[in-house]
Amino acid sequence: MQDFGDILHNHVLVIAIAACLVAQLFKAIIEFALRGKLNLRAMVETGGMPSAHSALVTALACGIGQTLGWSSPAFAVTSVFAIIVMYDAAGVRQAAGKQARVLNQIIDELFQENPEFNEDRLKELLGHTPVQVFAGAILGAMISCLAAPAY
Repeated sequence: MQDFGDILHNHVLVIAIAACLVAQLFKAIIEFALRGKLNLRAMVETGGMPSAHSALVTALACGIGQTLGWSSPAFAVTSVFAIIVMYDAAGVRQAAGKQARVLNQIIDELFQENPEFNEDRLKELLGHTPVQVFAGAILGAMISCLAAPAY
């Protein structure tokens, strides 16, 4: 337990988490710019522009590349991990969101005459568009590069 405080000294981890938080903050800023009202919920919801997942895993992979070397096995592992996360965000999770939208529409139409049917709606904003994933990856790489310690 004495080494738990060392986590805060892990530069790569701190920068990766910072990239995720910055992406979440950008979501609220973009939401405000588009709708003209502050929606802090955008900072904790999935989906949206930019992808915080992509920012996190890209900053992590870049941080490993910067500290351990671009040819290190750790960089290879984190890069593959990042690709899987980003593919999932733009593929599987986005498809699940589209299916949820269709199911919500079907339920709305089927039970329009029966207002007693009161099931929670499925969450529709689950994944990201490829542009959102790409923007998150660029943001993560930029944050990692800007915060790179001088070795």
